[in-house]
Amino acid sequence: MYTASCFCGGIQLKLNCEIPKIFVCHCQQCQKAQGSAFVAIAPIQNKDLEVLQGQELFGEYSSTPNKKRVFCKKCASPIFSARLDLPDVIRLRVGIINEALNADIASHAFTDYKAAWFEILDGHPEFSEAVC
Repeated sequence: MYTASCFCGGIQLKLNCEIPKIFVCHCQQCQKAQGSAFVAIAPIQNKDLEVLQGQELFGEYSSTPNKKRVFCKKCASPIFSARLDLPDVIRLRVGIINEALNADIASHAFTDYKAAWFEILDGHPEFSEAVC
């Protein structure tokens, strides 16, 4: 079990599941949404995410017709994304988890679009398309 929060602390979450794998996406949408070279996510079931505080601070942006990105309206921290055709799963941004995460990277997706200034050196599988 883990807890998670946004930068300002207005959103407080409890995760009632293990997180064995982290998926890294290097697509340009994720770069823009995170303001970084990639996003690190963990797919989890909606039922395993408990909002302890701050539900009213959840903002949404539909980056594509089938996907929404959820963020804190106060501090703009990315919280998760969700595909509308997979309503039971969210892709939690693992950077918001408060505790040390005992998980390994499963793979890197959209590596053809990775930032030119970032080099992948961890030896995990790399894919030019999505894998999760």
